[in-house]
Amino acid sequence: MPEIIETTVYRLDELSDAAKDKARAWYREGGFDYDWYDAVYEDFQRIADILGICFKTSAVRLMGGGSRQEPRIWFRGFWSQGDGACWEGFYSYRKNASAEIRSYAPQDVKLHEIADALLAIQRCNFYQLRAEASHRGHYYHEYCMSISVERDSPTYQDMTVDAEEVVIEALRDLARWLYRQLEREYEYLTSDEAVDESIVANEYTFTAAGRRFG
Repeated sequence: MPEIIETTVYRLDELSDAAKDKARAWYREGGFDYDWYDAVYEDFQRIADILGICFKTSAVRLMGGGSRQEPRIWFRGFWSQGDGACWEGFYSYRKNASAEIRSYAPQDVKLHEIADALLAIQRCNFYQLRAEASHRGHYYHEYCMSISVERDSPTYQDMTVDAEEVVIEALRDLARWLYRQLEREYEYLTSDEAVDESIVANEYTFTAAGRRFG
């Protein structure tokens, strides 16, 4: 015969501190099965556009049929050796990039440095440098980006001696910058404050021990 068992459930603010920790652990374990990094990616795409980067794309199937193109940006983190971020795309000189990046991100010194480094080396090469970044290997960090640099000179002039190194380092610095933003976003979303806010907003309930119930 079926039996009815009554269980008292509690909201987060009604739990003991130990039970709250258990409830938060439950949320952190399964609460990130969505694209929590979308806002960071959107910001990164805008920054890349300002700097003169056009991402390669891949077709992604949609649930309702059809497909859309998504930029080739990847990351893995945040606890293991080999974690990082990388991307595939094409870079060329973008006029006023240094000024635009300061307008878009006035407090981000690292982005200013990247834009200034690219501007300086482009100036030395009459703004003719181009680069292509492609992913290589099984990991996703800046050193998995194979970057080729060339000078698109109508008179076949060679690039300056330091041009290749400067461009490669700047583009890898941009991948490092992306990884730091992703790491900060994840740390915020998994903080007690943010987790508590999500649990309360979704009206999750728990047993007195902090186990999800109801």
